Amino acid sequence: MGLESDIAFFERVPILAALGKQALRVLAIGAETRHLASGAVLFYAGEPADGGYIVQEGSLSLETEDARSHESTAGPGTLLGELALLTDTTSPVTAIAAEPTVVVRISRGLFRKMLEGYPAAAMRLRDEISARAGDWAQQLDRVKEKLDRGGK
Repeated sequence: MGLESDIAFFERVPILAALGKQALRVLAIGAETRHLASGAVLFYAGEPADGGYIVQEGSLSLETEDARSHESTAGPGTLLGELALLTDTTSPVTAIAAEPTVVVRISRGLFRKMLEGYPAAAMRLRDEISARAGDWAQQLDRVKEKLDRGGK
């Protein structure tokens, strides 16, 4: 893919879209593309995570260490490791290529440098994360209300 198509791809990822074209240009230039064969493990649950991955083509099967949890799938446009772009964390799932898959890796270092160079993008990201946290709090309040009423 060319630089402009990489930027357009990043613009379709909700959290990245808030950053703006110039900030996305920096990410597109510094990002790494990885090709995974079917069955290849991208990362394991519990491993340190030092960046995020966006599924560009194909899909990843996401499995938790907890056998009671449900397996899920991440397809094109899905950002895995969003929190790892900002802070030290570990991978909560194991990601396995369900088919030949292409992912784009954005390292935490690259992401932080982009935010330092584009403070307006950092402020838009902060606002986006704040709005999400507010939405999650409202959703949790609704769940709590239902539980308090006995699930009715």
